[in-house]
Amino acid sequence: MGFLSLGTFTVNLLSNPLYSLFGWLTRFFYNYFGNYGLAIIALTVLIRACLIPLNITSQKSMIKSKTMSSKMDEIKRKYPDDKQKQQEEQTKLMQENGASGFAGCLLSILQLFFIWPIFRIVSAPMRYLSGISVDNIKKIGNLAYNKGLITKQVLESVDKNNVPLLKVLHTNSEVLKTAIDDGFIKMNQVIDLHFLGVDLSDTPQWLPNRIMADPGRYLPLLLFPLLVVLTSVASMQLGNLLNPDYKENKEKKKRAKKNAAMNGQAPTDQGEMMSKMMTFTMPIIMVWTSFTMPAAMGLYWIVGSLMFIITQLITYYLFTKPYTIKKKELDAQKEAFLRSNKSSVAKAEVKKNNKKEKNSKKKR
Repeated sequence: MGFLSLGTFTVNLLSNPLYSLFGWLTRFFYNYFGNYGLAIIALTVLIRACLIPLNITSQKSMIKSKTMSSKMDEIKRKYPDDKQKQQEEQTKLMQENGASGFAGCLLSILQLFFIWPIFRIVSAPMRYLSGISVDNIKKIGNLAYNKGLITKQVLESVDKNNVPLLKVLHTNSEVLKTAIDDGFIKMNQVIDLHFLGVDLSDTPQWLPNRIMADPGRYLPLLLFPLLVVLTSVASMQLGNLLNPDYKENKEKKKRAKKNAAMNGQAPTDQGEMMSKMMTFTMPIIMVWTSFTMPAAMGLYWIVGSLMFIITQLITYYLFTKPYTIKKKELDAQKEAFLRSNKSSVAKAEVKKNNKKEKNSKKKR
C-alpha cells in the first residue's frame, strides 16, 4: 500500500464513522423537530456544548500562562540566542505549573475537523439524513439522468452531492413514483430542506446577474453570508474585549515597533499561536463555504458563532473576571508595599541627614 493510499485509508477510517454519527444525530433531531433548519441548529448547539469543557481548560491554561509571563521573559533574557533552549525551559516551566497549550491546540484542531462531517451532511442529505444506501442513490440518479434531469457530472458524484437529485424528487413526480415503486426510496425519506421559508439546499450567490435572475429565491439567501460575517466579527471583537490583557498587549506591540530590542519578549504559547492563526483563517473559510455550499452550511456557522459568544461569556465570568479582580488586588498590594517601603527609605534618609547636620554643628 502506497503512502497516499495509506493516508486515504486512515482518513476514511477516522472520518466515515464520524460522518455516520453526525448523520444519525441530524436524522434524530430532524425526526424530533420535523424541520431541517432546527435539526442543524440542534446539532451545532450539541457540538459546541461538547467543546465547552475544552474552552474552559484552554482559558484556565491561558490564565496560568499569564501568571508566569515574568518568568517566561526571564528565560528569554537568559537564553537570547538559543531558541531551542528557550522552548525547553518554557515547556518545563509550564508543565511544573500545570499550564499547557495542548487544550487550545486540540480545540482548534477539533473545530476544523468537525467541519468535514457538516460538509458531507449538507451536501449529501439523502445519504446521511434520509439514510438511503449509496447503491439506491445511484439507481435513482440513473433514473433522473436517463430523463435528462441531471448532468453526467452530477451523476458521477451523486453519492457525495445529492442535493440536485433531491430537488428532482421534489419537482418530478414520475421519477419519484418510479423510485418508490422500485424500492429505491420510501416516501418518508424525501425530506423537506426548507427553514423559515428558505430552501437550505440552495447555495447563496454573490453575482448580481444570478441574483436578479431569481430574486425571490436568492435575495433571502444573502442573509446567511451576511449573518455569518456579522456573528463572526462580533465573536472575535467580544473575545478581544473580554481579554484582560488586550489593551496591555496592544501597547506592547506599539512599543515593540518603536524599540527593536523589545521584539520577541512576549511569551509564546502554542495554544495562543494556534488561536491567532484560527482568527485569520476561519473567517475566510466561513465566507468561502457560505457562497459555495448550501445555505445550511451558513446556518451552522451562524449558530456556531453565537454558541462561541455564549462560551466566551461563561469562561469570562467563571475564570477570567475573578483572575482580573485578583490580579488588580495583588497589584494594588504590591504598589502599596513599594510606596510604604519608599516612604520608609526616604524617612531614614532624612533622619540620617539630620544626624549628620547635628554632628557637624557639634564639631564646630
